[in-house]
Amino acid sequence: MGNNTESSALVQQSIHTEYFSTGWMAFEFLVGIYSGITAHSILLIAFGLDSFLEIISGSTLIWRLRKEANGASDAEIEHAERRSSLIVGSVLLLLSVYVVGVSLFNLFTHQAADQSFSGIAIAVASVILMPFLTLRKRSLGKRLNSDALVEDGMCNITCAYMAATVLVGGILTALFGWWWADSVAALVLVYFIASEGWESFQEGRGKD
Repeated sequence: MGNNTESSALVQQSIHTEYFSTGWMAFEFLVGIYSGITAHSILLIAFGLDSFLEIISGSTLIWRLRKEANGASDAEIEHAERRSSLIVGSVLLLLSVYVVGVSLFNLFTHQAADQSFSGIAIAVASVILMPFLTLRKRSLGKRLNSDALVEDGMCNITCAYMAATVLVGGILTALFGWWWADSVAALVLVYFIASEGWESFQEGRGKD
């Protein structure tokens, strides 16, 4: 009885953590897309789009946790996790192709991004917040024996890396006017996006 009560409490804590995380990603998506469009920054647009994908991932995980809270079978939960991984992984890989294409186009045509103070501000906030969310999700995931929750925490670390890349690109553009900094930083960002996408895609196909 005690174990069931503890497990239920952990599931509820995990759901609340995911609600907060998904809400932040929604805010990050809006600010990133707005800042990217107004500053003509492919780096910020890519950052915003990745936040949107993490909204999808977080929403699916909330659905999976709520199924567990309602007593769903392990097979149903596993099926939900794999379907989510396959969808998110596919979209991340497509996003990688998009970022590479636009970044190379900008480099060849010497397209420069304008400075974006709102973009830099959201990147700073993400660099600070994401590690805390990662530790929280990893702790809850291990106690619940949920690989999906642990992996979602690793998505937050990826987001922190991406935010740091946005920060570096934005600062170089603002301070030195390096027209190529945004596109080069976006290409660095592709490594994180593609790595996360490929891992999710393989997990969705059942190849751990």
